[in-house]
Amino acid sequence: MEKFFWADKLAKDIIKVNKDKKIYVVASGITPSGQIHIGNFREVITTDMVARALESKGKKVRFIYSWDDFDRFRKVPKGVPKEYEKYIGMPLSEIPSPSGKGSYAEYLEKEFEDSLKKIGISPEFIRQSVMYKKCAYAKLIKKAIDSRKDIIKILNKYRKEPLNKDWYPIEVYCEKCKKDSTKVKSVESYEVEYECKCGFKNKFDIRKKGIVKARWRVDWPMRWKYEEVDFEPGGIDHSVAGSSYFTGKEIVKKVYNHDAPMYQLYEWIGIKGGGAFSSSAGNVLTLNDVEEIYEPEVLRYLFVGTKPKSAFSISFDNDVIKIYEDFDALERKYYDGSANPREKRMYEMSKLDKSKKQPKRISFRHLITLVQVGKTKDLNGLGKKRAEKARNWLEKYAGKDMKFKVQDKVKIKLSGKDKDAMLELKKSLERQNYTEDELFNEFYNVCEKAGTKNTDFFRIAYLIIIGKGKGPRLASLILAIGKEKVIKLLKQIK
Repeated sequence: MEKFFWADKLAKDIIKVNKDKKIYVVASGITPSGQIHIGNFREVITTDMVARALESKGKKVRFIYSWDDFDRFRKVPKGVPKEYEKYIGMPLSEIPSPSGKGSYAEYLEKEFEDSLKKIGISPEFIRQSVMYKKCAYAKLIKKAIDSRKDIIKILNKYRKEPLNKDWYPIEVYCEKCKKDSTKVKSVESYEVEYECKCGFKNKFDIRKKGIVKARWRVDWPMRWKYEEVDFEPGGIDHSVAGSSYFTGKEIVKKVYNHDAPMYQLYEWIGIKGGGAFSSSAGNVLTLNDVEEIYEPEVLRYLFVGTKPKSAFSISFDNDVIKIYEDFDALERKYYDGSANPREKRMYEMSKLDKSKKQPKRISFRHLITLVQVGKTKDLNGLGKKRAEKARNWLEKYAGKDMKFKVQDKVKIKLSGKDKDAMLELKKSLERQNYTEDELFNEFYNVCEKAGTKNTDFFRIAYLIIIGKGKGPRLASLILAIGKEKVIKLLKQIK
């Protein structure tokens, strides 16, 4: 067993590097170029767990999430009107929303922000379009421009084709066409002269006009310096030699005399039976989609239980039932004191509040039955919320083996031992009320009295009650339906 939960170990290392820091900064971010998918969520929850680990050690934490909405619009994603090709090259924040309200970037950001709140994650959102437009990075951008030869040297170590000597670490959005089809002609102190393919040219002060943006390889380390970031994870594409994190480490040290933040690689996630996610290709499963099936704590548990550097797939098949059962078992162990240190920490990272009272939950498996027999009206609050997840799962993902409909009429003809067994079952149900365990044991008494095989008994009972040869646990099913309704059905047997 590991001595530390991975996030706690990272938190310990972060504190060791900056022992006396008053506020520790953890960061995440993304360019909202297409719909934000569940794969992007892995970065956010990885950061959130490190933030929780730091807070559990008594540290103040600032969790920032950058919307890189001042990045250029590169291509039209699937599902967005083709006419949006005319906006390619413009900042995402300046493109109109397909919905007609706000910007293209805001259109994509809102759903993700709302989804995060539901699972207890509320970072400080920073819109980089706002930061750049108010010229917040002017001094740091000038520092990068002044150090461009050093930056070129660092980047060329990893490039097949070296950068030209007239390369600048900035992009300029044209004041006329709003696109980045520009070329920097010269820079003097804070004054940048540029010309655009559209024919427009001008000279401006980067401290006064927010139309300049640092290129990505410089932008990331520049913001590490500006925000004094202590921790930020990155996907595998940022984590190989020569990638943006590796060049960023060198640039932030050489240009800004600042150390790169602690880093954690995270692997991709997929859908069980599916592939990787791609916003531009339209292969997208959003956090909101996953929240329709998994309640907040269980969704967090999915990610908490796997180290960031390990890939995994999110299940929407019958594995959903086992995942809920595993979470419920972990919760019981936490509250009865039998959880080991790692299990205890996993549950603490999964739960949303600090309540010491064990929640009263109903098993997901049982709710699948209750939903289909229409018996969810009297459930408690948590039960109703979980029942809604079960209903969504049944409607969207469950296989035929999990779906059933309670019959109104007996549609099979019975004779001999099969008939005797069902009539004996009717007598047992009429005779007394049973708990689930008592009724289960009674089935075997019924089989013995009728002289029938257990397998035949269950198959016939299922066929009569739900029209299928198998189904949910029979005792649970009968009690969920209500024994009166089952008795009424069995009375049709002549």
